[in-house]
Amino acid sequence: MQNCLGLYIENNLIKYAKISKEKDNFRIESFGMKFFDNMEETIKQIVSETYSFKTPISVNLSSEKYTYAQLFSLLSKKDLEKAVDTEFEYFCNESGKNRKALEYRRLLIPNLRDKDRITGLYAYTDKTDIVRKLQILDSYSVRSIAPLPLAIINLAQLANKKNSVIVNIENTTSITTIVNGQIQKVDLLEEGMGSILDTIMLKENSYEKAYEICKNTTIYTSQGRNLQIEENDYLEDIMPVLYRIVEKLKNIILENEIDISNIYVTGLAAAINNIDLYFQENFPDKECELLTPFFIKKTNVKLNIKDYIEVNSAVALALQGVGVGNKEINFRSNPGFEKLNNLLKAEVGGKKKGEGPSIGSALKDLLQSDAGSGLDRIEMGLLRTAIGLFLLLAIYITFSTLIIKNINKKNDEVDSFIADTQTKIASITKDTKSVNDRTTQYKDLIALIDEANNQLTQNYLKRNALPNFMTEVMFNVPKEVQLISIQNPSGNEIKMELQSKEYEQIGYFIAKIKNEGILTDVTSTSGSKQTEYVKVTIEGKLPY
Repeated sequence: MQNCLGLYIENNLIKYAKISKEKDNFRIESFGMKFFDNMEETIKQIVSETYSFKTPISVNLSSEKYTYAQLFSLLSKKDLEKAVDTEFEYFCNESGKNRKALEYRRLLIPNLRDKDRITGLYAYTDKTDIVRKLQILDSYSVRSIAPLPLAIINLAQLANKKNSVIVNIENTTSITTIVNGQIQKVDLLEEGMGSILDTIMLKENSYEKAYEICKNTTIYTSQGRNLQIEENDYLEDIMPVLYRIVEKLKNIILENEIDISNIYVTGLAAAINNIDLYFQENFPDKECELLTPFFIKKTNVKLNIKDYIEVNSAVALALQGVGVGNKEINFRSNPGFEKLNNLLKAEVGGKKKGEGPSIGSALKDLLQSDAGSGLDRIEMGLLRTAIGLFLLLAIYITFSTLIIKNINKKNDEVDSFIADTQTKIASITKDTKSVNDRTTQYKDLIALIDEANNQLTQNYLKRNALPNFMTEVMFNVPKEVQLISIQNPSGNEIKMELQSKEYEQIGYFIAKIKNEGILTDVTSTSGSKQTEYVKVTIEGKLPY
C-alpha cells in the first residue's frame, strides 16, 4: 500500500492531507488546516499528529510562473527535447532572466489551431525556492514538489474529457484550462483569498478568525438576496474580490476561444457558502460546481464533503505523491544537485541507522558543501569524480544485494520443486507396482477365459460334428452310390460302408470327402465285387 502526506504551504497557512492507495482504491487517512507562526514546528506537529514519520511528503512549489512556446510536432523525440530547452533559453534571454538560476518543467500539449505544431507549457521557478523547501523539509522524505495549478487536475480525473476550467482561489488565484482531458493553459491572478483575509484581519487581528468569518459567510444570488435576514458587514470585503475574479475568468474564456462546459471552484474560497451558485449566476450557460476529489462518494451522508474540499490543494499534492497525474511536473526529480541529494539519502550496504554515516550521508554532505562554498574548477572536478565513484559503489552494492537475494529465492524454489518431484516419483513408482500387479491378475484371468472358450468351442464342435457330417454326406454322395451303413465306433472316428455299380463313382465320393475336409485321415478298402455292386469300406475322423 502506498501513502503520501500532501502539504500545501502558503504564507502563514498549511493545508495537509494524508492519502493511502491500495490498487485503484484511494482513502484520506487524515486532513486539516493550521495557521502558524513557526512553519517548521507546525510541520513537525502535523507529521506527529498524522503518524507520518516515515511517510513520503509531497509539497507545492511556490512563486512559479508559466510561459509557452510553439514547437514542430514532426521532430524526433531527441530533437524535440533539444528544441524545448532551446526555446526556454531563448525566453530567458528575451526576458532578461538568468537561465542558470531557473529550474523548469514542461508539458507538451496539442496545438488546437495548427496540427503541425505542439505547444510547450513551461512551469519555471528560481532554484533557491526549491532549495528553501528542501531545507525546511530536510528531516523528512520529500517525494514530490509540484506546481499546484498543474497538480490540481489530479482531483478531477475528467474521464468524460469535457472542456473545463478549474478556478483555484487560494492566497492568489490560478485558472487551469483543460481541453480533452489535458491541461491547455494556466493563468495566474493576483486577486484571491489573500486580499480578502488581509482586509478582514485588519478588523479582527487574526487570520484564523478572518477565515472562520469567511466560512460562516453566505453569498446570496440576485434572486435570493431578498431572503437575507441579517446584513453581513464582511460581504463588502469579499464580493469585490470575487467579482474581479469572475470578470477576469470571463475574459480568459473569451480570449482562449474554447467552448468550456464545466467550471470547478476550489481553494480557500470554496469555504464561502454559495460561492458555486455565485459562479453559476455569472456563467448561466455552464455547469458550475465545487471541485470534489474523484474518489469521494458524494452520496455518503456520513461525510462532510465540504471539509474535504477545504483541503483540496493538499489532497491533489498527495495524489501526485502516490503516482496520480503527470510525473513530468515534479521538480523534486530534476537532474543535478537536488536529484543527487534525494537519491543519496537512502542507506546502502545493509547498514542500520545509528551505526555510523552511510554513503548517502557522506555524499549529501558533499553536495551541501558545494551548494554554498563557491568551489573552483579543480575542486568541482574532484567532487564530481568522488560523487561518481560513490554512486558506482552504491549501485554495485545495491545490485549485488538484489542479485544474491534473487539467487537465494530461486534456490529455495528449486529445492521446493525437487522435493515435490521426488514425492511425485515415489507416488508414481507405487502406482506402477500396483498397475503391474493388476496386469498379472488380468493376464491370468484372460488365460482362464481363453481356456474356457476353447473348451466351449470343442464342445460345440463335438456336439454338431455328426449332424454336420451327415449333412455333408447327403449333399455330396453321388446318386449312383448307395450308403449301406455309417458307424461312429468311438470319439470322432467314422466308418462307412457303401456300394456302387461303378467304382469310379465311389472314387469320386472318396476324393470329395478328402478335398472338402469332411473327414480327415481318410482310408478305404480296395473294394470287392461279389455281385454286380462293388463294396468299399471308408474310415476317417471328424475334423475337430
